[in-house]
Amino acid sequence: MKRIGFLINPIAGMGGAVGLKGTDGKVEEARRRGAQPLAKKRARVTLALLAHDKNLEFVTCSGAMGEDTLKETGIQGYQVLYLFDGESSAKDTLQASQMFQKANVDLILFCGGDGTARDILDAVGRDVPLLGIPAGVKMYSAIFAINPAAAAELVLGYDRQSLRDSEVMDVDEEAYRSGELKTRLYGIARTPALAGKIQLSKHVYEEGDEERAKGEIARFMTEIMIPDVLYILGAGTTTESIASRLGVKKTLLGVDAVKNGRTVALDIDEKTLWALLEQVQEAKIILSPIGAQGFILGRGNQQISARIVRRAGTGNIIVVATPHKLRETPVLYVDSGDPLLDAMFGKSILVVSGYRMAQRKSIYQPEHG
Repeated sequence: MKRIGFLINPIAGMGGAVGLKGTDGKVEEARRRGAQPLAKKRARVTLALLAHDKNLEFVTCSGAMGEDTLKETGIQGYQVLYLFDGESSAKDTLQASQMFQKANVDLILFCGGDGTARDILDAVGRDVPLLGIPAGVKMYSAIFAINPAAAAELVLGYDRQSLRDSEVMDVDEEAYRSGELKTRLYGIARTPALAGKIQLSKHVYEEGDEERAKGEIARFMTEIMIPDVLYILGAGTTTESIASRLGVKKTLLGVDAVKNGRTVALDIDEKTLWALLEQVQEAKIILSPIGAQGFILGRGNQQISARIVRRAGTGNIIVVATPHKLRETPVLYVDSGDPLLDAMFGKSILVVSGYRMAQRKSIYQPEHG
C-alpha cells in the first residue's frame, strides 16, 4: 500500500494565459484580467487515472487544496489532515506538507509550479519524495511529470529503486516579468523517475556558436515569411533573433505578433491572441523548445492555448532550435492541456535548425494514446 500526501495550489498557473508570466503576488491582477483556475483541472486528470487502484491511500487538505478533487474523481480512501480557510497561501502548503511527513507518507503528489515545489521542499527536505503535476507558468524544476497522465503512471510505477535526485529551481518572477531569466538551484529533492515521464530542469545555452546559429535560423525564417500572414512568436532567444532580423522588438519571455514585417502586438495574453486570429485568414506560430526540457507547448507560453493552436492549425506550427539545443534535447513534448490536440502533433516534427536546414525530432506520445 502506497500512502500519498496530495495537495493542490489552487491559484497555480493562473497568470500564464493572461500574460503575467507567473502568479506569485499577482493573483488579483490575474483575476482582473479574466484568468481561470487551472490546477484543479490538471489534478483531476491524474486522480481519475488513479481512482481505481486499491493499493493507494491518500491524506490531503480540505476543500480546494485537495479534498474537493479527490471527491470529484470518486476516490474514497482518503483522510483530511490539514484544514484551511479562505485563500490558500505558501504557509498552508508548508504546514500541510509537514503534516503529511508526520503521517509517514511515501510520496507527496502536488499540483502547482516551481513556487509550490520550493515550499514543499522547505517543509520536508529530502525525507519525503516529491512529484509535481505541472500546473504553473514556468516549471523549470526537474520534479514535474511531463503531463498529468504521466504523473499517474509515475505514482503507480515507481519504487524506492526508481527514485532519483532532482533539481528544484528558484526563478525570480519580477525579473522574469521584465524579460530577464534569473534562475538558481534552490535545492535537491528525491523524485520518482521512469524513462520519458519526468521532465529535465531547464538549461540555458550561452556558447558563441549559439548566436551564429540563431542568426542563420533568423535569416531563413525572415526569407520565407508570407505577406499578410500573422506570425505569432513564442518566448526565447531564438525567436527573439527572428524579430531582430525583421527590425522589430521582441518580448524575450512573452508572446508577440508580427505581420508584413511589422509588430502587431507585444507581450500578448490569450484573449488578445484570439482576437487577432479572428481578424486574419492565416496565422503561423513560431516556437522554440525550452532548454533541455524539450517542451514546445505548456511551459512558459500558456498564452498559446489549445484553442489558439486549433484555430491556427497544427500544420502551421513552426519549431526552431539551434543544433546544440537539439543535441541536448532527445525528445520534444507537447502539454497543451488538451490530450486530443497533443496527439494531433504526431510522433515527430521538423525543427528548423539553420539556414535552409531542419532536423526531424521525435515527439513523446503516450503508449495508450
